[in-house]
Amino acid sequence: MTYLLQTNHLTKTIKGKDLVSNINLHVKKGEIYGFLGPNGAGKTTIMKMIMNFWKPTNGDIELFGELLTPSSYKVLKRIGSIIEFPTFFDHLSGKENLKLHCEYMGYYQPGSIDEALDMLSLTSTADKTVKNYSLGMKQRLGIARAILCKPELLILDEPANGLDPSGIKQTRDLFHMLNSKYHTTILISSHILSEIESIADTVGIISHGQLKKEISIKEISDINTEYIELSVENTKKAAYILSDRLAFTNFKIIDEHNIRIYETKVPIQEITKTLATNDITFYSINKKSESLEDFFLKTTMEGEK
Repeated sequence: MTYLLQTNHLTKTIKGKDLVSNINLHVKKGEIYGFLGPNGAGKTTIMKMIMNFWKPTNGDIELFGELLTPSSYKVLKRIGSIIEFPTFFDHLSGKENLKLHCEYMGYYQPGSIDEALDMLSLTSTADKTVKNYSLGMKQRLGIARAILCKPELLILDEPANGLDPSGIKQTRDLFHMLNSKYHTTILISSHILSEIESIADTVGIISHGQLKKEISIKEISDINTEYIELSVENTKKAAYILSDRLAFTNFKIIDEHNIRIYETKVPIQEITKTLATNDITFYSINKKSESLEDFFLKTTMEGEK
């Protein structure tokens, strides 16, 4: 398969320490790829190398079928990005900052600046100086700048930073629209796993500088484990009854009040009856399936056991 973005054994070492090691990333054309990992896992480091801000220590990057080099200016002009917190000329207005970006990119499309500002609800504040923008407004201006030149690839590092719930929904809908209408490929990192779950086609999970897994959201859904979440007064007593009376072996104590039971063939009614007849106080019992958050936590913890 041909990928729009691919990294091959990508490694970045600083002062003898590997920030990321042997990263093989595969982003298909036209998909939304969610990049997940704890803080400090290496997501931003990889994005900086993709954007040519940092040079890899080892390995290489392929963009649009071309090997990325220090002189890949034409390739990089096909990308819009927001890496970490966006920076601007604070003494200029939001609109003036976007005009400068168009000049830098050599992009002159009538109405494009007004369109980008409107998409991010910044029309009314377009002529304000950026130094008077809130954190959320600066973040939205950064996203407006990233989409301004109609890029084929968007690289978004924690785009929800500083946004309130309505702003997060607005940007989520925007990314969906760009992907469905213009077939924009999107690489997006976020610590809000529910947002990634609602938007991504594929996720890559990184931990301690290593890519642990690349998997489609559909595959996660197909392999998701069903379980019963049991909330009780005393987990130790409940665990004993589950083991002794129902012969359960596949369950896990989550915390002092919650047990996760993976043996779902036994009816819930039988479990509750057994608990009640053995004087086990329980608060709730529900059948559930693992979310992206569960899959993420399980994947990142595998290497730590």
